[in-house]
Amino acid sequence: ACGLCAAGDTIIINGGTTTYRMVEFLVDKRLKILTNSFLMAERLLMSSENEIILPGGKVYREQNVILSPFDNDISQHHYAGKMFMGVYGLSMLGLMEADPLLIQAEKRLISQAEELIVLADSSKFARKAGLILCGLNRVSCVITDTGASDAAVQMLEQSGVKVLAVAPEAMAAPLSPAEQAWQEQ
Repeated sequence: ACGLCAAGDTIIINGGTTTYRMVEFLVDKRLKILTNSFLMAERLLMSSENEIILPGGKVYREQNVILSPFDNDISQHHYAGKMFMGVYGLSMLGLMEADPLLIQAEKRLISQAEELIVLADSSKFARKAGLILCGLNRVSCVITDTGASDAAVQMLEQSGVKVLAVAPEAMAAPLSPAEQAWQEQ
């Protein structure tokens, strides 16, 4: 995912355990990053020279996102060529979420990006949820692991979604205790 970013790009990254793994690979990039993840913003501020933009609002601890109850928060004034996001699940219906609060936060961010790139390990194809975030027609690319079934890949490709399957790698950097607790949720 980080290889799709070039110096000077403006990107959006939603909060989540999958997208959080991008942080260590963004350290050497020089990007403008809008994120609703407090942990991601904090880590990037401490370890990189990227410009970090946070929407205003309340920090929701369980979801680890910053969300404004107002329609006219700072995110509506930012444009990004790419948005990177994780999801609860993927199906023929589109991107699925289990938490209505996350739907609200993510819809706002999605509308500000030209290209939507989803990071989803192969287990996400089997997960169903009661809420649809958006249809597959909004998704440009799904980055998944090589464990994704042929049927899942074909479903995405038939919907016009580019699929990048990569072999899983060992974790490069250990997580802090706070990050580990968040990852386990």
